[in-house]
Amino acid sequence: MVLRFVRLFLGTILVSLAGRPVLAEERPSVVELFTSQGCSSCPPADAFLGELAQRPNVIALAFHVDYWDRLGWRDPFSNPEATERQKRYAQALGLRTIYTPQMVIDGTIDAVGSDRTKVSTALRAPKSNLPLRLELQGQELAIAVGPGREAEPAAVMAFAYRRQARTAVARGENSGRTLLEYNVVRARFDLGAWAGPAQSYRLAVDALPADATDVAVLVQRARQGAVIGAATTKIRD
Repeated sequence: MVLRFVRLFLGTILVSLAGRPVLAEERPSVVELFTSQGCSSCPPADAFLGELAQRPNVIALAFHVDYWDRLGWRDPFSNPEATERQKRYAQALGLRTIYTPQMVIDGTIDAVGSDRTKVSTALRAPKSNLPLRLELQGQELAIAVGPGREAEPAAVMAFAYRRQARTAVARGENSGRTLLEYNVVRARFDLGAWAGPAQSYRLAVDALPADATDVAVLVQRARQGAVIGAATTKIRD
């Protein structure tokens, strides 16, 4: 199934969070891995992402890029939108090129995906703690963001992902290998902008890909800058 990135904005409503509990603990770090089944250097980074995904203080997401597809094996999870997201990070972070495996931590720090030392150091960096709550209410995901002190608009996005996938690779650099991959992003939903006041969104579960098991919501500064809020929830077993 080809990864589909879906643009969706569902009924943004200003709401008051008075009387509701907000996050008191530090928010999870967000680790985005740009990877491909056609890249022989990627499996160690995929395995590392799987380890990070087990940590309660990390949201791990795997974006499968498409520029390896022409080199002998078409990654079934690849999509040009993943490549475009990686290119935007290259611009935002001042990088000369894109590559795999690449990890981006909290939208601000770039590292080779198998560089455990650099990634571990990045995960210890201070981070913002924007209140963000997710709650599954029947067949809808209720999302509450803020209030906060941000002066400029930030993007609110939901990423539906598959917790685990196993693929037998028949060609390319990983020919003959069975790859185990984690938290594979299957769709993106653009929910709208947020600029300080408390705001809420709703996302229909039946709009999500059938193989998605979880949803992560990120609040990210304009021009794909720093991640300032993040939370995740399971939607299916």
